[in-house]
Amino acid sequence: MKLKFKPAPPKLLKKTTLKRFLIKRTIYYVLPNVFFNFIIAYASFQELGYTHFFSGTQNLARLTLPMAIFLPVVLTIDIINRVIIASEQGAIEFTVDDQLNKKKLMTKLSILHGVITGLFVLSVLMIAQFSLSKYYKLDATAMAVLVGVLAGILSVIFVYLPVWRLRRWMWRRAILSNTNNT
Repeated sequence: MKLKFKPAPPKLLKKTTLKRFLIKRTIYYVLPNVFFNFIIAYASFQELGYTHFFSGTQNLARLTLPMAIFLPVVLTIDIINRVIIASEQGAIEFTVDDQLNKKKLMTKLSILHGVITGLFVLSVLMIAQFSLSKYYKLDATAMAVLVGVLAGILSVIFVYLPVWRLRRWMWRRAILSNTNNT
């Protein structure tokens, strides 16, 4: 006997514009990401007092690379899913094409965003490593702030970038007006 659980229906959303919806979601994503990534980095780096880009047990790459890969993946999937649900409920002024394969789009974009962002952050870290002396010590607090700021920047980018890509399959709802000349 198989147990089948039905997923809970999504909570009904208030009517709003897409712009306001995205601003609200941006605030929901930025604040916790900045706070938690800063706290995690600060707690990790305080063990040594200073850190390096790639060497040592508490290095900058160990915290920034997983964040740079997984944060865009999670945010891309979540924001596309939330915009589609809001569109289906009529909470925003746009509707999404029914022919769109939503899961394929979410998977493709999330993997693409994660890989590109991960490679970009890795290349920036490597350029910084090679441009500075190998004995250069990074201030732990400054690097924790940098990790938090990076998380905030990625949160903003990956709220708007997936929706920008989704706009190709979105159109404004037609406002039906009943005009009788009788």
